[in-house]
Amino acid sequence: MSDLNIPKTQKALIFDKIGDPLEIRQIPVPEPGPDELLVKILYTGVCHSDLHIWLGDFPLPLPTPIVGGHEGAGIVAKIGTNVKNFNVGDKAGIKWINGSCLSCDQCKLGFDQSCVATLFSGGTRHGTFQEYALVKATEAPHIPDNVDLSKIAPVLCAGVTVYRALKESNVKAGQIVAITGAGGGLGSMAIQYAKAMGMRVLALDIGAEKEKHCKKLGAEFFVDPSVETNIVEKVVTLTKGGVHGVVHVATSDKPLETAIKYVRTRGTIVLVSLPKDAKLVADVFLIVARAITIKGTIVGSRVDTDEAIEFFARGLIDIPIEIYSLKDIPEVYDRMQKGQIRGRVVVDLSK
Repeated sequence: MSDLNIPKTQKALIFDKIGDPLEIRQIPVPEPGPDELLVKILYTGVCHSDLHIWLGDFPLPLPTPIVGGHEGAGIVAKIGTNVKNFNVGDKAGIKWINGSCLSCDQCKLGFDQSCVATLFSGGTRHGTFQEYALVKATEAPHIPDNVDLSKIAPVLCAGVTVYRALKESNVKAGQIVAITGAGGGLGSMAIQYAKAMGMRVLALDIGAEKEKHCKKLGAEFFVDPSVETNIVEKVVTLTKGGVHGVVHVATSDKPLETAIKYVRTRGTIVLVSLPKDAKLVADVFLIVARAITIKGTIVGSRVDTDEAIEFFARGLIDIPIEIYSLKDIPEVYDRMQKGQIRGRVVVDLSK
C-alpha cells in the first residue's frame, strides 16, 4: 500500500516548560527517518508517568517544549526507506521505549528497556498526544487485527510494565502476589495479568468502591490499609503465612515498610511506581534474616511487549477504560492526582 493521505500539520497537546499550561496547537507532521515509522495515532492511553513528566517529578533533564503520551495505537501511515518489518496500513503501537541502540550490553541481553541510548516517547521525543507520531521500527510492536485499539493502547505501557513486574516477582502459578494500589490504573492491569498467569491476588487499596472493583477484576483477597489496625497480621492471616511476592504500584512509599513484614521468607518485592522524592526505608535485619529480595523494574522489553499483547489478544485481559478527547487531559491529570481513576483512561484522537 502506498502512503496514506498525510496532512502537513496536525493537532497536538503540548507544553512549553515544566508545569506550563497544556495547550492544543497545530504542529508539523514529522517525516520518518530511514529506520522509523510514522504512525497515525487513533487512540492513546494516559499514564501516570505523563503526569509526572509534566510536573517535573523525575530527576531527569527532559527537553521542552514536548508532546506527551506513550501508549499509542494506530495505523502505519508511512515507513522509512530501510524498514522491512512493517507495511503502510499495518496496525502498530508506540510505547515508552521509542528506540534503542540494539548493540549495548543491555540490548544484547534482551533488556532493551535499559539501553544506554534509549529514546522515550513523550520524554526525549514527541509522544502520542498528537495525530501522527514517530517510532523506531525495531521498537514498534505489531498489533493483531482482531483487537480493539482503544483497549490495547494502555497495554503498551501499563500492561507491559506490570507484566514484567509480575515476572520479576518470581511468584509461581498457584502462589499469592500482593498488589499495592491495586484499584488504580496499573493495579487494575496487574490483577488481570496475575490471574492470567495463574497467580492468586491479594489487593491492597482504600475504600469499598476499590474493593468491589478489584474483586470484580479477579482479586481473591482485599485489604484496606485505612481500616486495618494491623495490616501485617491481616495479610498473614488471610494468606496463611504471608504473600509470596509483592508488586508495588501504589503512588506512596509508605506501603513498602509494611510489605517487608508481610511478604514470606525468601519472597520478592518489586518496585514499579515512582512517587516524587520517595525513599526506601527498610529493616535491614528482616531483609537479611528472611532473605527478602527488593528490586526495581521499568516497563518491559520487546519480548515482554509481544507477550503482553498476546495475553490481551487471547481475551484474558479486559481492563475497564474511560474514553476522553485530547482537550480533556488536564481534567484527567487532576483526577489522577486525587486518586479518582479506576481502570485506565484512553484518548480518542478523532474527537
